[in-house]
Amino acid sequence: MTEDAADADADATGTAGGDAREPTPGGDPRRGTRFGTRAVHADGAADPTTGARAPPLHQTTSYEFPDADVAADRYALADRGHIYSRISNPTVERLEDAIAALHDAPAAVATASGMAALDALTLVLAEAGDTIVCSNDTYGGTTTYFASTASRRGIDVEFVDTLDVDAYRDAIDDDTAFVHVETVGNPSLVTPDFDAIADVAHEHGVPLIADNTFATPALCKPGEHGVDVVWESTTKWLHGSGTTVGGVVVDTGTFDWAAHDYPEVAGPNPAYPDTDFSEYAPDAPLAAAVRYRSVRSLGDQQSPFDAWQTLQGLQTLELRMDKHCENARIVAEYLQGHDDVAWVTHPGLDSHPTHDNASEYLDGGYGGMIAFGLSGSDDADGPEGYAAGKRFCEAVDLASFLANIGDAKTLVIHPASTTHAQLSPDEQADAGVTPDLVRLSVGIEDPVDLLADLDAAIAAATSDDVTAATPATDGGARGGDDA
Repeated sequence: MTEDAADADADATGTAGGDAREPTPGGDPRRGTRFGTRAVHADGAADPTTGARAPPLHQTTSYEFPDADVAADRYALADRGHIYSRISNPTVERLEDAIAALHDAPAAVATASGMAALDALTLVLAEAGDTIVCSNDTYGGTTTYFASTASRRGIDVEFVDTLDVDAYRDAIDDDTAFVHVETVGNPSLVTPDFDAIADVAHEHGVPLIADNTFATPALCKPGEHGVDVVWESTTKWLHGSGTTVGGVVVDTGTFDWAAHDYPEVAGPNPAYPDTDFSEYAPDAPLAAAVRYRSVRSLGDQQSPFDAWQTLQGLQTLELRMDKHCENARIVAEYLQGHDDVAWVTHPGLDSHPTHDNASEYLDGGYGGMIAFGLSGSDDADGPEGYAAGKRFCEAVDLASFLANIGDAKTLVIHPASTTHAQLSPDEQADAGVTPDLVRLSVGIEDPVDLLADLDAAIAAATSDDVTAATPATDGGARGGDDA
């Protein structure tokens, strides 16, 4: 081994890689190499017929049956070939296999968006009369979905303090369908104690589900910490370029569905009387139920083109996450020392309330997200925190003011007036959204340029001159929706 190779090997086992990126055994080469290599080769092997190295795009709705018996067998799930791209597609299947491999999980199902992933798993796990126990520090779209959409199906939700393990224990009862947390809360950036919460959930015979969007498998594989089902928005860091919306449900294969009351996953299925998904797909029955019951019925599958696009993004996942984490650390330390910044939170800062949890569960970095608030002025003519946050978003130039995260570019938004605006003030407070909070998704630009842009925007936003913070005309303020 050369000296450079030895250094590379040492680096790969150090803080930049860590145990979560160690090689894992298995027949699939993507499961037998280090994380970065597996990500680069996420698109699979070369096409055996043409030799094409890039993954093919199967832009088709349907698949020809060789004969009538095979057609019947496929509809009866006795033959696992493709039928219709609303259910499965070869290109989408490549993405599903790739993400499952990066999580060291047996199976995954790709959906049209992150919210479609949440809806798909909720459909098969909860029914009218059930309750979902959810952590408070949760993305506004998820909160709204549980409180205002799932409720239309007769499903209740009980929100609990993210860090209070006893609160989960007290909230779970015979009607609880599952417990839901986020690896890194949006936008509070709180990391829960996975192991402790998983123990409580499993004591009561219910699965623990985690939204791992902010971490990706590059920083955290929740299945290693007791989480039974993982879902992610592939729109964000997994893809990384802000062009393609998608989501994924990952079945870790760890929960014994047959031992508990989940009729869509274990036992004769309501739609397939001769099929028990816990027997049909014993390694990942939830994934099978999500595919054949949710995606097939709801039509919220990921399109072949979107899956093909996302496969390209996976190849650079580790490199991008390393840079996101590095830049976020630099920006967080800069903001921490800025006179016009009232407070800043980032999981990598010692001052963060869940820094210890983040250090335990995030491997290789603390993510690319920062939240901060600007100092309000006591002067009646000066901006208070809420107004200053909005003005900051209008004043950035290099960064983009829009409703997304996880892009290669730096993105900003003011949650209280946008992503969490549908929540009441009390609900915003429970979610960690203060009126002055600015959410900053740190990109992979040169940090010198980032700091210059942030410094100018802070100066404009906190100035007593209300004309100082005007929307940028090039690459600056843009409208946002919900992300």
